[in-house]
Amino acid sequence: MQYPSSWLKGGSLGEAIAAELRLQIINGTIKPGSVLSENRIAADFGTSRSPVREALKTLSGEGLIALQRMGAVVSGLSLHDVEELYDVRYLIESFAWQRLAANPEVLIAPLAQIIDKMELAGKHRDIVDFAYQDLCFHETIITSAKHTRILHLWTSIRQIVMTVMLITTREVLSQGEDKISYVIGKHRKLLQGLESRDSDIIQRNVEEYFADSHLTLHTSIPNR
Repeated sequence: MQYPSSWLKGGSLGEAIAAELRLQIINGTIKPGSVLSENRIAADFGTSRSPVREALKTLSGEGLIALQRMGAVVSGLSLHDVEELYDVRYLIESFAWQRLAANPEVLIAPLAQIIDKMELAGKHRDIVDFAYQDLCFHETIITSAKHTRILHLWTSIRQIVMTVMLITTREVLSQGEDKISYVIGKHRKLLQGLESRDSDIIQRNVEEYFADSHLTLHTSIPNR
């Protein structure tokens, strides 16, 4: 699996290199303990070392590699790390969903449209678009909460979350129509909770969603 170029519109070459390396690190293609060479990566991508340095700096900031004199040593992302990442997502989204409970009307139609696009992508087994629409659904909630610090926190984990979504989506779509319908149904249930304006229902649905997401991670992310 390659990182989808359509997700990198307007991004720099360094961002594109970071995205591809991030995917290979998280899916286990590049193993923890591996040493990444600037020269080798530059040759692989047909570029100079400057965007490679930019990419490695980004990955270091995300905790996926450690920059050392010998080169960049891969720390990787264990299943435990991903679970903690989803714990942060849960805290962000719990806040955002509750914040929107009092006035959800403006979001109902856009979120429903995103779910419809997910359903279409699922029918066509389009991993990239399904994952992208999934991301858009959750990001719409987070950005609509209009909370600067929450948005900063989300931005700090967004790239890793996108990559994990791409990997887990491949697993979901490989399991067939029933699993795809189940995942879409989880999103519809979140939307129904928002439509109810009942904070207890909203919170319960969010808790159920993320509890189930933890189970999906165990079948999708290498445990190392």
